[in-house]
Amino acid sequence: MKQHIPNAITSANLLFGCLSILNAIQGDLVMASIYIGISAVMDFFDGFVARLLNVSGELGKQLDSLADVVSFGVAPGFIFYSIAGKCFGEGFCINQYTFLLIPVFSAIRLAKFNLDTRQSDSFIGVPTPANAMFIASLPLILSNDTYGISTLIEHRWFLTVFPLLSAYLLVAELPLLALKFKQFKFKGNEARFILILGCIISVSIFKFAGIAFSIIIYILISVINNIITKARVN
Repeated sequence: MKQHIPNAITSANLLFGCLSILNAIQGDLVMASIYIGISAVMDFFDGFVARLLNVSGELGKQLDSLADVVSFGVAPGFIFYSIAGKCFGEGFCINQYTFLLIPVFSAIRLAKFNLDTRQSDSFIGVPTPANAMFIASLPLILSNDTYGISTLIEHRWFLTVFPLLSAYLLVAELPLLALKFKQFKFKGNEARFILILGCIISVSIFKFAGIAFSIIIYILISVINNIITKARVN
């Protein structure tokens, strides 16, 4: 019985991903974003509960990837499409259809993750939940913009270039930190603790915009950590 508990949580991840897509289609982008956030929580807890109960299986791994394609690939893609559609206006515009790169490359990213043995303690390329959370933060920023960021989000260049950049970062050979602690001492986990602190400060100061900034901070700290690590080795 206990082996089905993580799968049930993963299924909840998929369910909320579907609800996110439904709300995005109906035009309620704020709720669509909230459902992605809930999916992210479910995505964290299915693995946590599986380790806690000491259960694993191929079904759970495959179900997790399939759920993530929907919740962190298709759902954020539809959110981005809805934002772009409003800004580009009615009629066919190829720029607003670049959102299709988000679900396609999210699926490629997840397939690579399942096969890549290098990603047990770190990530290669931006994880799909991180990419999805960045996109999910956009409607929340637009609905409560106290820092004047809406102009940037709704700019044609951002709406055109972001899906291209997102697709690249998802599959790029870019080592990124994973928040997996083998021990909780500061030494050896400096970058992880700095990342957590930076994200807390970012969200505390910038609210919803802090979510997007946290993803940028995550990438920057990972890159800096890679440079420092290589310098120490050499």
